Amino acid sequence: MSLHTLHPERVDETRIQAYSTFGPLLIHALAEKLARREGMRALDKLEQSLVRLVDEAEIAAPDAEAMKEFAVELVVSTLRNVREHPDAKHDLEEIDGRRTEGRSENPDTLEEQLQSGLEDSFPASDPPAVVSTAITGGAKDIVGTDEVLRRKKAARHGRPAD
Repeated sequence: MSLHTLHPERVDETRIQAYSTFGPLLIHALAEKLARREGMRALDKLEQSLVRLVDEAEIAAPDAEAMKEFAVELVVSTLRNVREHPDAKHDLEEIDGRRTEGRSENPDTLEEQLQSGLEDSFPASDPPAVVSTAITGGAKDIVGTDEVLRRKKAARHGRPAD
């Protein structure tokens, strides 16, 4: 049955059914697109805006307050479902408050700080790894991590590596 064949007495009733059926679907689809494109903060702002819109609406109906409660329930439940959707874009954690004091943003400085931290923490509690080769053709020296580091340090200072 189309709108043209609908009995005039049923037009308003059918309109209300259409709004109540398709309104939530449309809100859900739009919120999903927003979540995929903008992330959770945008959904939070949308929720606040829609709830405020419902609260501030002036409706001349005997059950206006109950209608508003149902509308807010619709907004909250729809956006909760969108947030739980796997395609929703989750915002990155704000890390400015967690940044270590004195930590540089310069990549070269960060590399120096990393190297310094690694040197200060050596030797670690883990046992040294042993590197060997499976290439045939004679005995090979089995060299551990400590030996490799000792040789590199000696080479940097221009000394023979015993």
